[in-house]
Amino acid sequence: MQNTKNYYLGIDVSKGYADFVILDAQKQPVEENFQLDDTFEGHALLYEKLSQFFKDHPQSIIYAAVESTGGYENNWFNSLRKFQATLNIRIARLNPLGVSANSKAGLKQNLTDKISAQNIAEYLIAHPEKVSYQQQDPFLSLRKQWNFVKMLTKQSTQLLNQLQFLLYTAFPEILVYCKWGIPEWVLNLLKRYPTAPNLAKAKAKTIAQIPYISRERAKELIASAQKSVASATDTVTQELIVSMVKQILQLKKVIQLQTKVMEKACCFPEVKLLKTFPGISNYSALGLMLEIQTLERFPSVKKLASFFGLHPVYKISGDGVGAFRMSKQGRKEPRCILFMVTITAIAHNPYLRSIYNRYLQRGMEKMVAIGICMHKILRIIYGMLKHNQPFDLEIDRKNVEKSFTVKFRVQRDKSRRLQAYDPRAPISRRQTKKREERRKSQGDQVAVSGIIAPVPL
Repeated sequence: MQNTKNYYLGIDVSKGYADFVILDAQKQPVEENFQLDDTFEGHALLYEKLSQFFKDHPQSIIYAAVESTGGYENNWFNSLRKFQATLNIRIARLNPLGVSANSKAGLKQNLTDKISAQNIAEYLIAHPEKVSYQQQDPFLSLRKQWNFVKMLTKQSTQLLNQLQFLLYTAFPEILVYCKWGIPEWVLNLLKRYPTAPNLAKAKAKTIAQIPYISRERAKELIASAQKSVASATDTVTQELIVSMVKQILQLKKVIQLQTKVMEKACCFPEVKLLKTFPGISNYSALGLMLEIQTLERFPSVKKLASFFGLHPVYKISGDGVGAFRMSKQGRKEPRCILFMVTITAIAHNPYLRSIYNRYLQRGMEKMVAIGICMHKILRIIYGMLKHNQPFDLEIDRKNVEKSFTVKFRVQRDKSRRLQAYDPRAPISRRQTKKREERRKSQGDQVAVSGIIAPVPL
């Protein structure tokens, strides 16, 4: 088995951007210094960079650190803390005085952003006993509870399927009321009268005491039980049905209790943000965030759609007719959550319902139209999380009206710069002036500057 290797990520944070460098245990650069802006694109590029590093260096751990600079480091620290859910990273805050003293002990004379990032990484290597790493996933406890609820739900579904199989021979007439699942009043009825012969001897007044069973329905149930074609009337079948019903009811109670506990503990800003969209509840918002974890994992909405398996792929088999269909690749769980959100949104959100009806009028099948609405909702969720804004119908309508956008690409500094200079970065006036001068110099024509001007005759 390959031994685990330790690497050290030094991050020197400035106002609006940061410098990064990765060293090995011998203080040798493994990943040369690079610079990123404190924007969503910059954080997404950092995640992409670190993901590629772990692919190139499997069985490794990255120890990362930022200096406490009065709050400028919070954005980077928070992103790295979220990255811990998928990447093997340890993150810490350092006292700038300790890093400065260690740098002076190394007799370093120059001080630049690049050198400062390396000083931070070297401090992690030289003084591991003085560094306290924070390994806390904000969704860790909720993720355990979520997995527990999923396990209980799976067990309940298995018991319900087995119960329906037994009812087919013990009381097939009751299945008329179970086309969309077995309601709770049916479970309470089966708990007392598991087979048709048991129910045929009951009184309508007694059955009507069960919640959601009226006197008229009680008479109908007794009449159907008296004319039942059930073939299983033995005591073993009765005991099995009663036992299964009790377990299902108990699982339902535990699931409801755990769901309420999760909803009360669900105080994350991302979850509150998603709940502003009509159709997303506490439970579905939490489930989506547990699957997405951090938006920096997905540089674009296309990446997120691929993670959910919603991107279209061309499928053809044999001599059949080829067509673009939903890929359904990736994890099934987030796609199931989004499907239920879409069904709820179509029923209670007029905007989504209008989109759904528009595609039905074009002749599309219902499931195809639902798939399009799922992709639409995912794009809305991506925009809400990216810009940290609640759902606004007008914003979405304006985005639909845009036919295309022109992207201006600035030439990158290949020596250190991994990201084009972002004018939206919260940089200082001095840094803004430097970037503006660099942009003008890069856009200046060489012929105008006179470098290759012809020699006058």
